[in-house]
Amino acid sequence: MRDTRSASQVMFGFLPEQTVDVRGGVWKVKRWRDPEIERSVHAEGLRTELRRLASPWQRAGLDDGMAADMDRGADVGVVSVSRDNGVQLEPYPRAWVCKGCDCVQDTPDAPCPCGDRRARGQMPFVGFHEACGSITEPPIPRCPAHNRVRVRWPGTASAREIRFECPVCDRSLRRGLGSRACDCGGGNFTFTVHRAASVYTPRSCVIVNPPTREKVRALTEAGGPARALDWVLSGMDEAGPAGGRQTREAVERELRARGLPSTAIAAALEAMAREGHFAADAGSVDLPAPRRSAAEEAAVTMALSVAEARETVPRMLARAAGKPALVEAYGRRYPAALSAAGVEAVDLIDRFPVLTAHYGYTRGRPEPGAGKLRTFRDRGGRYTLHGELAETEALLVRLSPRRVVDWLRRRGHAALPACADDRAARIAVLREAVVPAPGGDGGLEPVGADLLTLVHSYAHRFVRQAAVFAGIDRNALSELLVPLHLGFYVYAAAKGDFVLGGLQAVFEGELDRLFDAVAGDEHRCALDPGCATAGGACPACLHLGEPSCRYFNCFLNRGVLFGPCGFIDGVRA
Repeated sequence: MRDTRSASQVMFGFLPEQTVDVRGGVWKVKRWRDPEIERSVHAEGLRTELRRLASPWQRAGLDDGMAADMDRGADVGVVSVSRDNGVQLEPYPRAWVCKGCDCVQDTPDAPCPCGDRRARGQMPFVGFHEACGSITEPPIPRCPAHNRVRVRWPGTASAREIRFECPVCDRSLRRGLGSRACDCGGGNFTFTVHRAASVYTPRSCVIVNPPTREKVRALTEAGGPARALDWVLSGMDEAGPAGGRQTREAVERELRARGLPSTAIAAALEAMAREGHFAADAGSVDLPAPRRSAAEEAAVTMALSVAEARETVPRMLARAAGKPALVEAYGRRYPAALSAAGVEAVDLIDRFPVLTAHYGYTRGRPEPGAGKLRTFRDRGGRYTLHGELAETEALLVRLSPRRVVDWLRRRGHAALPACADDRAARIAVLREAVVPAPGGDGGLEPVGADLLTLVHSYAHRFVRQAAVFAGIDRNALSELLVPLHLGFYVYAAAKGDFVLGGLQAVFEGELDRLFDAVAGDEHRCALDPGCATAGGACPACLHLGEPSCRYFNCFLNRGVLFGPCGFIDGVRA
């Protein structure tokens, strides 16, 4: 059997060991057939992200060994679906029901004694085991005398009311789907409809993938993560982390590699120092080691994201000289709209290098660490992520640091000091905030949880408004959050229903109107007051589709944007 799906549908809905509905039947994905190998993946950056994501499962002893493997530098690869070879499926569960008499058959084309020749229906139930991630078919009892079985559907949504009986002697065989112990010895399977969210939860990661190895090397020679962090804390000037310059140590290594004598190297270094050719030392930032590491990783992400191409409003204004309409837009209307919305800056990245990939799955409860993580590996045991590497267009939105600090202080986080400048505000946030991981518990880190909720809620409102201005389905846009540095990316899905250039058109011509809408358009929900009292976020107001949201539509609340404690309303007041 052959059928057609978009690459995006396959990437998010046809992953190995996932059950799917295709042409009226239930199937399980066996594998991606001869997928394309993504050869330009930055393995070190990917391992770092996978190590971070594995932490909740590692603490529970359920990470499938991924954390330790990433620590020792295990080989990782990424494959994308082949448009020619597609995906291999197998029927699952292998239990078909006659539409004439409801008898259960082991094959879809077995003749039924009742004579009905219509296509068989299929049992839609499977069993899963949260503790080990296994899946099984429901046990179908058969009459010991006649070796036949008929299913009686209850007419309700409860699987417990399903009855199995013999069609010959009417003997009752079982009510419900029964129970079966898992071979792992850790308990019984749970039976439910195969499309239930608890049956399969994909686990994904998104990283900014360096466009070239030369960009990584340039950042390293400019001072590496420390330089990137200092650059972000100083406002991300357009020259980049080092303005194209190398550190003294990097130049010295390069000269030694050429075999030059020590005296010549020393003379060259002194001459270059006098002429100011070296990147300045990164500014000192007093942060605890774990928090500094997280801040540097996020800063490297931001530095690499703009390494290839970046457009800014000041740069557009400089090119608009002699064009009064553009000078009016870029010089007055744009800055006013951004300021009113609490935004420091917006940049356009027309070649945003992003890797979106799935590294495994869990079954059962969705919280990370609740069930066994089953990672994707090839036959040799190599970690093989399923996803895509793309260059697409993106907008980087950065919130005003001092206004974020003021908002956090109004929320009761008194440990944050009042800050006189933006750099001090950024450092204050880094000292106090630990951002929860996707699916994590925000109650353990109240400052980080509030910060994440603000950035995440702002990103979702921005996506919903940007989709209107770009004239496309909002599911064609995705987010990547950098809450420690008070920002987020909104990027176009390379294989989605989106014409590249849509974000650029909005950025160049309607950015002021977009942020006027973000800050001023209707923010109440059609489902209020229920939505407001149940968390302030629902599909009618803030939620996005699964491919678009990295945090499973958690850490969202309209109340952090609008109302008495709202960030946007506070800015406007």
